Amino acid sequence: MTSVVHQADRLKIFTWHIHGSYLYYLSQGNFDIYIPVNDKKNEGYYGRGKTFLFGDNVIEVPVSEVRAMDFDCILFQSEKNFRVDQYEVLSAEQRKLPAVYLEHNAPPPYAVDSSHPLYDPRVVLVHVTHYNELMWKNNVPVVKIIQHGITEPSHTYTGALKKGIVVINHIKERGRITGWDIFERVRAEVPIDLAGMGTEQYGGLGEVLFPRLTAFTTRYRFLFNPIRHNSFGLSVCEAMMAGIPVVSLATTEYANLLTNGESAFINTDVDALIAGMKLLLNDLPMAKTMGQRARAVAQEHFNIDRFIREWNGVFHFAINKKMMTV
Repeated sequence: MTSVVHQADRLKIFTWHIHGSYLYYLSQGNFDIYIPVNDKKNEGYYGRGKTFLFGDNVIEVPVSEVRAMDFDCILFQSEKNFRVDQYEVLSAEQRKLPAVYLEHNAPPPYAVDSSHPLYDPRVVLVHVTHYNELMWKNNVPVVKIIQHGITEPSHTYTGALKKGIVVINHIKERGRITGWDIFERVRAEVPIDLAGMGTEQYGGLGEVLFPRLTAFTTRYRFLFNPIRHNSFGLSVCEAMMAGIPVVSLATTEYANLLTNGESAFINTDVDALIAGMKLLLNDLPMAKTMGQRARAVAQEHFNIDRFIREWNGVFHFAINKKMMTV
């Protein structure tokens, strides 16, 4: 097996299906992505599934066949991928291939003192926000940042529904991190709906599948993000790209990319956020203007062409770095 990649070849990337939306956007690149699948369809082994409209370059591989295949680079997307899955799925030779560890999350449980689980200096670590790179204690020499990239939405903002929307899976079960207490406080004062997996158990609308999400959310006056500590939610990126005004806690990367009163209402004062929501509910022209400013920010920072270009660069960097050490 070799990791040498000829210029005319498409890269062959092996990874696990961890974050469906992210995998969909990553699959817009000019490379082939191989994902393992098993009969249990447990985490990482779902295969393509039916939620996302993946192209032909996302290829299912039965777990029993993975070790017989040739790849150019391994992409880890979780601590379990790195500590457990690679030893159960990959051959010893495949585990020597160039590798990248994509960290989706902000550091839990401590924003400053959490040590990242990647200690292998041969692996390139990629964070999705500058905040994450700043706050994680990184333990490898090569750390890069690739901000999210998303495609243009199929629907644009109307704001016809005079209420807000929150889109978070299992928000109540995840507690203070996802801001269940903040959501309850807000919905006592402002008309707001809740969507996401598991939410129907406590008055929510349940899951809205990815192909329908922008058609669903663009009807709402604003999208609210009550999460206290995360990277930069793809649902927020998608809302911004569709011109939906965003109301968010001014934490993590949100405080870096959004400007209060211009491209969003952001604050750590929940009462101030509620006041902003009421303004949006009572002034659709202002909501449309704020949404267009949010869209301009999304076009600048979440451009899919930039995203794919940077990922191509990281994959080739990892491969060339490995070749130089052989």
